Amino acid sequence: MSTDNTTQGTARTQTPEGVRLAAGDTELTVRPDLGCRIASLRIGGTELLRQGPRYGCFPMVPWCGRLAHGEFRNGGELHRMPLNAAPHAIHGTGRDLRWRTVRTSATEGIFTYDLKDPAAPWPYPGQVTQLVELAEDGGSLTLTMGVEATTDSFPAQAGWHPWFLRNLGEGGKDVHLDFGPEWQEERGADHLPTGHRIPPKPGPWDDCFGMPQGVAATLTWPGRLELKITSRAEWAVVYDEQEAAVCVEPQTGPPNGLNTLPRLVTPIDPLEISMTWSWRNLSRGTA
Repeated sequence: MSTDNTTQGTARTQTPEGVRLAAGDTELTVRPDLGCRIASLRIGGTELLRQGPRYGCFPMVPWCGRLAHGEFRNGGELHRMPLNAAPHAIHGTGRDLRWRTVRTSATEGIFTYDLKDPAAPWPYPGQVTQLVELAEDGGSLTLTMGVEATTDSFPAQAGWHPWFLRNLGEGGKDVHLDFGPEWQEERGADHLPTGHRIPPKPGPWDDCFGMPQGVAATLTWPGRLELKITSRAEWAVVYDEQEAAVCVEPQTGPPNGLNTLPRLVTPIDPLEISMTWSWRNLSRGTA
């Protein structure tokens, strides 16, 4: 995923609180300074994402979920990442860094960071790019992320960790999640996949699921809103153990995948992932 180096933000889209995109009755805010997360998504004035500097919807890169004991190998090289969820490392480095705004418009933003940012411990040079695209009618949002190697090849993963509000307030009912995975990764006592695939079990979940035909899930807030998540990615983690939020996380491999299912990024073969959210307002029955 290539970008130019021109920043075209305007006073209307770039603010101290982040980059604001808007179309129709939808507005969202991207915070490049907070790991390039979608900090807010408001549809018809209703906030869908849990608020706070740790929440919203953040990119997981260059790995997703837990990395066993913070270690991975690239050939004969052993690398150790900081244990930010001891005894493991979790969710990559991108969510903890300030990204650079490359270009913005009323409905689109492009953001990047260097993998060897001085604030990041990743051992290989390269670039991560995130494209945020709000549809012109305000009816969908597409996120695309690319991981590029500058010189040496390395294993990597990418994905997103959204925190959808379980309840949208105003006396409404809690969200209902519908998805149909082909299998569930058995989770060990250390919260890592054991390597065994089992039939999907009922929640609550902090689990990884295989969806080889692509991730497809629907979140329905009865009488309020229906939101569909689609991605060509074949893995998703679902986390709904917290009372405040439900997370559906498309990603390019399972937790600890740098070790168990490595996908090598090379200078001629970048890693890319895309995800789309589309929604319809159930209170008025229109798309």
